[in-house]
Amino acid sequence: MAELVRSVDIDARPDAVWAAVTDWDHHGRWMLLTSVRRLERLGEGAGGRIEAFTGIGPLGLRDPMTITVWRPPYRCENRHEGTLVRGVGAFDVEALPGNRSRFTWSEWLDLPLGLVGELGFVLVRPFFSAFLGLCLRRLARWAPNR
Repeated sequence: MAELVRSVDIDARPDAVWAAVTDWDHHGRWMLLTSVRRLERLGEGAGGRIEAFTGIGPLGLRDPMTITVWRPPYRCENRHEGTLVRGVGAFDVEALPGNRSRFTWSEWLDLPLGLVGELGFVLVRPFFSAFLGLCLRRLARWAPNR
């Protein structure tokens, strides 16, 4: 199992941050190279389903997910159900003083290919972490003004 957790402080109330991160139709505004389709229950609530696509043109990764926890405006947890990406992800929003929030994105991934997958993740982890960091900085700029 691979774990990756990144956070960013945002100049917006938790409800505004929640609205931004669960606005699946505009996910690409902050998540680079990614679009999301709502599959079941509009991608809202426990049991809702979405599918993210990260890539360029036809080349990329499809990531179907089922939402398992939905506690607005503080937590959304999902189960990754793709061929390559499997595991659990979570969005957490924490209230901070001064109408600010801390957004934390966590991933606990079941890596494919056993030891080879684990070694591969060691190599790609810094790039994946940097990618998430860039996306979170974009979110911090976009969420307060959306």
